[in-house]
Amino acid sequence: MSAPGRGPGASRRGEPPVELREAELAWRFTRSGGPGGQHANTADTRVSLSLDVAATESLTGDQRERALRRLSGRLNGTVLTVTVDEHRSQLRNRELARERLAARLAAAAAPGPRSRRATRPTRGSTERRLAAKKRRSQVKRMRGRGGED
Repeated sequence: MSAPGRGPGASRRGEPPVELREAELAWRFTRSGGPGGQHANTADTRVSLSLDVAATESLTGDQRERALRRLSGRLNGTVLTVTVDEHRSQLRNRELARERLAARLAAAAAPGPRSRRATRPTRGSTERRLAAKKRRSQVKRMRGRGGED
């Protein structure tokens, strides 16, 4: 998802947000179910927004490969689609669909976590661990029938 304190579509760790290009987006509007009375029967408020991830110029080559790999279960071919019908207003659904698509794409294109560098435990942490093991061993030994041996 997007990083805290940034706008929609912002990714983590200093990556620039994904800028969706209007020419690459495919919008589709349909009637939404649920409450709304006669309005729901006449207004096309459900919004489906699609983007061909493999062909988009919004991502670099590495980002595109990562996104295709991470989104493989959500893609239809190479097309990512987001559908929104939460609001009665088509405009609000359009805004929300654009935000969600940008956030999902940014999260999928972001680099993974840095690999952990192996370190040795400090002497103090080793001593604390061994002392705790001895205390625990003593407690368990005292529970036995014979007590101290």
